[in-house]
Amino acid sequence: MNDVDNTLTTQLFSQKNGITSALLGLTILWHPDTERIGEQFLGPAEEGAIEVCRYTPLFFRPGQDGIALGHRAIARAPLTVRRNADDSVDLVAPDSRMALEVNGALLAGTRHFTRDDIGAGVVLGLGGQVLLCLHWMTSFPRPNLFPGLLGVSSGAIATRELIRQVAGTDLAVLLLGETGTGKDVAARAIHQASKRSANPLVAVNMATLSESLAAADLFGAVKGAYTGAQAPRQGLFAEADGGTLFLDELGDTPASVQPMLLRVLETGCYRPLGASADARTTARLIAATDQDLDARGFNQPLLRRMEAFVIRVPTLRERREDIGLLLAHMLKGCDLSAAEIAAFPPALVSEMCNYDWPGNIRQLANVARRMVMALQAGERPVLSQYVHAPAAPRSAGAGYAMSAEQPRSASLKNPADAAPRRKLAEISNDDLLGALEEHGWQISGAAQQLGLSRPSLYKLIEAHPAIRPAALIPREELDAALRAHGGDLALCASRLKTPSEALRRHLRVLGLDASPAQV
Repeated sequence: MNDVDNTLTTQLFSQKNGITSALLGLTILWHPDTERIGEQFLGPAEEGAIEVCRYTPLFFRPGQDGIALGHRAIARAPLTVRRNADDSVDLVAPDSRMALEVNGALLAGTRHFTRDDIGAGVVLGLGGQVLLCLHWMTSFPRPNLFPGLLGVSSGAIATRELIRQVAGTDLAVLLLGETGTGKDVAARAIHQASKRSANPLVAVNMATLSESLAAADLFGAVKGAYTGAQAPRQGLFAEADGGTLFLDELGDTPASVQPMLLRVLETGCYRPLGASADARTTARLIAATDQDLDARGFNQPLLRRMEAFVIRVPTLRERREDIGLLLAHMLKGCDLSAAEIAAFPPALVSEMCNYDWPGNIRQLANVARRMVMALQAGERPVLSQYVHAPAAPRSAGAGYAMSAEQPRSASLKNPADAAPRRKLAEISNDDLLGALEEHGWQISGAAQQLGLSRPSLYKLIEAHPAIRPAALIPREELDAALRAHGGDLALCASRLKTPSEALRRHLRVLGLDASPAQV
């Protein structure tokens, strides 16, 4: 860290009664000039006031001069944001006719917010056109060196900094985070920033490996090693040699291969199934999980080895100030022009910024795509049509109660505990389809939402009359889906009514191209 960074850090943090105090930040969530989404203003680290109006304060991006909000829908009379000695915040409405919303509810007079309320992000709507997020800043803004990892929040900045630190090493990396937070995107960023970037990044979802063939999938096999092995088989470790092997859903690794993975981490050696000699690998391991592995009986020595470098990917509800930036990026991915993005209904954006997104970025992306299709069809979508839980406005003040569907906890949870355990007979065909649609036809997210184990969910899928095995879908239908959706795997899976992981594997076997949505 250079002298300038040290000075900025001193300004950013102070100590009061042993508690680190961060800057009060304002981030533009939405603006008719869409290029301004994500700009920020950093307020006081101590007691003080910010006046927000058409002309003040100045919002900026790193390396750029500040610009006022400027929009004519915003009053000249200022909204006062006052930080108190105990890190609570008071909002004092301006003396004007401007419509002012706080967390989706109209504000008049004065409202009080606790430190934790600000930590959850307070959404301010100005004049029905501009949305701001009031939040804490614990990392100083800096240019984004990883374009695939969007975000101006402290959580996004800290994640990118950890990726920068570890990318140049050969350490094993364990990515922790809820489903849909973008752990796979973080893994790709580590690989691309490493000295291995010219070599393959090989990804495998450990939940898709069968107990009987997992060792052959990972380590390879010689001819005749098992029934049906009529030729030597190259394993994923050999395929990733010199590059990176990404083990997604690490917690679902079959127990029989966990000790084998430990040996590879310790020695770099493994033995292909049926071979008489060891092979060596130089593949770097990155793994990801949304499970509490300590509580699942996972091989503890293996877990400790994978914890050489741990990155916790924050949930979307912990980085509310990033929702507008992510949404604008997703709308661009739907081939909308800047004018079409600017015309996206601000009231709908407000709903989206106030929702807590249990499915995180993946769920936001799926909902955004469906809303674009509805708008293009002339419909007037509302968020409650597209999310499993009611999207009621959050309270505009402190002390509000959270529903079970809108968790604020930042702790990592076992997906099996994310919803009450339910019996198969309690899940209707519509429940199953709804959960799969909401999670992009990903098994883990749907199982978590329904309160089922993955094996139980597979039983329901097999019995559902509308869901088809990927291998049984005609080739011409696959081709049509890929053409219609530009290779977007989630949309193809939704159209074909088949789980996305199985579809990806089948397309790979056929030599067809499908790429997951990038967020």
